[in-house]
Amino acid sequence: MKDALTRALDYGRRLGVDYVEVRVQRIFKTLLTTKDGKVEAAKEGIENGAAVRVLAKGAWGFVTLGTLDPKLLTDAVEDAFRMASAVSFKVKEPVKLAETKAIEDKVTAKPRKDPREISLEEKIGVALTIDNTIFDYDDRVKSCTIDYLDLTGTNYFMNSDGTYLEQDRLYVWSRILASAREADVFTSGREEIGSTAGFEVFDAETPEIVGTRVARRIVDQLKAKVPKGGTFPAVIGTNVVGVFIHEAFGHLAEADLTLSGSVLHNKLGKKIASEEVTVYDDGTITDAFGSFKYDDEGVPAQKTLLIKEGEVTGLMHNRETAHKFDTRSTGNARAEDFRSEPIIRMRNTYLASGDYAFEELFKGIDFGYYLKSFRGGQANLNGTFQVGIEEAYEIVDGELGSPVRNASISGNTLETLHKVEAAGRDFELWPGRCGKDQIAFVCDGGPTIRVREVLIGGGA
Repeated sequence: MKDALTRALDYGRRLGVDYVEVRVQRIFKTLLTTKDGKVEAAKEGIENGAAVRVLAKGAWGFVTLGTLDPKLLTDAVEDAFRMASAVSFKVKEPVKLAETKAIEDKVTAKPRKDPREISLEEKIGVALTIDNTIFDYDDRVKSCTIDYLDLTGTNYFMNSDGTYLEQDRLYVWSRILASAREADVFTSGREEIGSTAGFEVFDAETPEIVGTRVARRIVDQLKAKVPKGGTFPAVIGTNVVGVFIHEAFGHLAEADLTLSGSVLHNKLGKKIASEEVTVYDDGTITDAFGSFKYDDEGVPAQKTLLIKEGEVTGLMHNRETAHKFDTRSTGNARAEDFRSEPIIRMRNTYLASGDYAFEELFKGIDFGYYLKSFRGGQANLNGTFQVGIEEAYEIVDGELGSPVRNASISGNTLETLHKVEAAGRDFELWPGRCGKDQIAFVCDGGPTIRVREVLIGGGA
């Protein structure tokens, strides 16, 4: 493989390109879906392909091909060069790349249970056991859909700056969606499992444990009340903190979106949050769902400080935006597969822990809400956000009270970050998938926090 990539890059140099990179993917993938105890889809297969990206005359050219034929790979370099040359006269600001160190490395995954060695029947069995556990928990459970994905194989990367990488990929992921109904009350819940370690994730998150957790959540919410609408103090659990940090802040700190007009534009070095707020995006956490050693531009993953005690200290960069900000790439360039160009994506994004015990976060709240788990979230570049809450409880006189259902929180990200009063000593990361034109595997999380006030709505 290295020889084929070398020939392709040598040809690009002879054409006179400013920069050329080739990514090759050899992947084995399993996808399956079960619904209400039945298998709706199940397939396994190999996905091989390559991507060529050329920078010439200040413009990008990008070509993909579903074959690893060396001649076609070389032809793709020429096609990408022609594409870049054709569009270069339309480019208002020529693309330039921040410098990076040339690296040669081989990264090997060593799972205890390799998904490729687990039969499709056993994978289906895990999903159906989760399904059975949920339905057996209570007869008020009405539906359950489970998606499962594993992805294993190797990515190869070479660029004209001298970097050559062979990097194993390993992801195991599952999402469970379930609902319950009693009379005219309908509740729903979700859970995601994700690991870069291997199929052994189900040794800890067993089908019985996961199924019981989901079923209990949706059934307990049947007796919950609708929350009062208005502005209230709130204690926000690690699951909701994670999605808030990811959706409401993280995307704003992706440098391409910052340049597109997010509210963080021109905020570097400025205070935008309380001193309790320190935020990282970290690609180096062992076995976390958003971790990897090198990004899709060949830049090492790292721990990137975004906010320190309320002050914006950094953004997430690829090589292009790093040059514009006169800094280094943070290793956030990620592509879903060989069909996609690398763009700036989060990895494991989280709020750092504080000094408060969990119980201390509730003290002094006469009435408010404890927001434990989320249903979904969205945010805008102007800083407005909304997060749906699937499990929540009243706080009355500093103690947990009655459960509430179908709550949501909304507001302005910067205003809400200023209202963070305390961060707990606990910490948890939650796996998921992020959609920003492409799908990326990520984690988000943090500690439980207390905010002085947040707008509570009665619907997600």
